Amino acid sequence: MRIRRDGPATLADVARAAGVSLATASRALNPGGQRAVRVELRERILRAADDLRYVPNAHARALAGGTTTTVGLVLHDITDPYFAGIARGAMAVAGDRGALVMVGSTFRSPERELEFVRTFRAQRVDAVVLTGSGFEDDGYREAMGEELAGHRRAGGGYAFVSEHDLPGHVVLPGNGEGAAAVGRALVELGHRRLAVAGGPSSLTTVRHRIGGFVRAVEACGVPSAAIEVVDRPFSEDGGRAAARELLDGGSGATALFCVSDVMALGALEELAARGVTVPDDLSVVGFNDIPTMRRLSPPVSTVRLDLEAMGRTAMELALDRDAGGFRTVPAPAELVLRASTARVDAAARPAGGRG
Repeated sequence: MRIRRDGPATLADVARAAGVSLATASRALNPGGQRAVRVELRERILRAADDLRYVPNAHARALAGGTTTTVGLVLHDITDPYFAGIARGAMAVAGDRGALVMVGSTFRSPERELEFVRTFRAQRVDAVVLTGSGFEDDGYREAMGEELAGHRRAGGGYAFVSEHDLPGHVVLPGNGEGAAAVGRALVELGHRRLAVAGGPSSLTTVRHRIGGFVRAVEACGVPSAAIEVVDRPFSEDGGRAAARELLDGGSGATALFCVSDVMALGALEELAARGVTVPDDLSVVGFNDIPTMRRLSPPVSTVRLDLEAMGRTAMELALDRDAGGFRTVPAPAELVLRASTARVDAAARPAGGRG
């Protein structure tokens, strides 16, 4: 028997090697079907499959049997460690349930997010998990609400990670609370001129994090006029651009709060390139506590969310449909202060050179 060397064996290769039809090979390798295959013929097909090291396509087998559970997982950006952590938890639950997962990355486009949900509905998925921030857009909310309501009427489940201002199960990270803890900690360290590298204002998560930070700082007696907010993309490039604008504008800030860790990574690169020392010239804080934050030099202060637990909970909510109504499950946020933040020296030079 000739063994394929140029790629994985297919069902057609097995059928050809055993001298049977494709349908007969399929029935032999999927014994749950209604039509049985003679014992000697089945053994011949199994020997051919073993010789060829054939691995069945689990997705195709499940669909053919009509018993599969499929879920759609909608992410803003699978390359972002925040979403990768959530996806890891969600997919672990799906795997435990024997569910097949289809993943879509929207790159923070509300139109793409709607299109993925429509596609998943057309595929008759059992559940949909939307892991990214909601959008501050009435048209998006109306259209998404209609799609998800139709999915639910058809017997499907769904859940959100983060607030979407729509009915549904929600895993709700402590965005405002975590950002408020950052604001209070920086004021306690003596910082009175503060900067924020914020993401797009159209994202609900950004609005909650910036709002929580600003309100906490004001409550500590520091006026909002002492806070510079720069809106840039929710990415490393966005963090670099925010730091560049603050430095070029002569910012008097002694501390920089980045509303996501990936933005903090970009900001730190720009600061290092411009000769700004962290934390001596500028304290820096991120949000999410992706693993990279603790490995940098200096390790970066941030707000910790248990991303995998958030993903697991969201998938469980989406799959465990019952008549008890929608649930909201808080995901606590914990401020973790590391060496990238320090008590400000009243005589220290502001990072941007302006007093």
